[in-house]
Amino acid sequence: MNKRDIIICRCEDVTLQDIHNLMDKGYTSFEELKRLLRIGMGPCQGNTCGQLVQREISKYLKVKLEAVKIQKVRPLTTGVKLNSINEGARDES
Repeated sequence: MNKRDIIICRCEDVTLQDIHNLMDKGYTSFEELKRLLRIGMGPCQGNTCGQLVQREISKYLKVKLEAVKIQKVRPLTTGVKLNSINEGARDES
């Protein structure tokens, strides 16, 4: 199967070819790939693609899977209603 046809990150539509292209350019950490391709930043937060990317990095670098650091997990934020901001501004005046 062609690397362009293998989707690794479904949330951000990233292919295996996209990952290998960047690794060939020297970007070999999860965090670097995440920042350039948005892997792990979609709705699943890397729960679907995280291990797949970790395995690809491991194979590419020829190191054990455990040696590849996974992405930094940051908690999701919640939205704030504009009305709440407006009310808060009135309270401060």
